[in-house]
Amino acid sequence: MQNTRLNNLSNAIAKRLSEWFFNPWRRLSLLLISFLFGFFLGSAVATTAGQTAEWDIVVAGTLVVVTEVSSRIFYASSILARRSLWMESLNYLKVGFTYSLFLEAFKLGS
Repeated sequence: MQNTRLNNLSNAIAKRLSEWFFNPWRRLSLLLISFLFGFFLGSAVATTAGQTAEWDIVVAGTLVVVTEVSSRIFYASSILARRSLWMESLNYLKVGFTYSLFLEAFKLGS
């Protein structure tokens, strides 16, 4: 690629963001936000799909496929690739999502 001003600017922004995310506290906070967003997403999907009883099977199948695909992406990669921020964020989002669905199931069962 040519070394244009736009290319230099995008490289500088990417470098600064990677340095900013390298801080362990910021990384931990982003992973916690990812977990909590997954928890919220699971609660929202479970309550909206439960309102109309017509889409329960389709939504459940879609959620299983999405969860399994994200697990496949995370666990099929190398250990160094698993340490990347977006891979860990995806895994924490999946864990929060699954945890939320388990809690919704316990609430409905009682």
